[in-house]
Amino acid sequence: MPSRVDSNQAQIVAELRQMGCAVQSLASVRDGCPDLLVSFRGCNYLFEVKDPKQPPSKRQLTKLEKKWHEEWRGQVHVIHNTKEALAVILKQDKQKEIISEVI
Repeated sequence: MPSRVDSNQAQIVAELRQMGCAVQSLASVRDGCPDLLVSFRGCNYLFEVKDPKQPPSKRQLTKLEKKWHEEWRGQVHVIHNTKEALAVILKQDKQKEIISEVI
């Protein structure tokens, strides 16, 4: 069965790349693995993309996605658009900046 990619993923990928992020699709990994691996300023982010145009029931994590999220020992974020992805990235980037000032 081929991997399914949400209709908004291509736009999110293009916009993140335009803003200087490196983006790798992980859709072909399957088994609940998040859709995107994004890198910005030396930090990596995992994003599960959900399409806000879909009904709420279609935007829920699948059983495999829930299992993957529960077993992953790092951060993974569910996003619906580029703005949500950037909020995660910029929050982490700001925290990194604050930590480097303290150290």
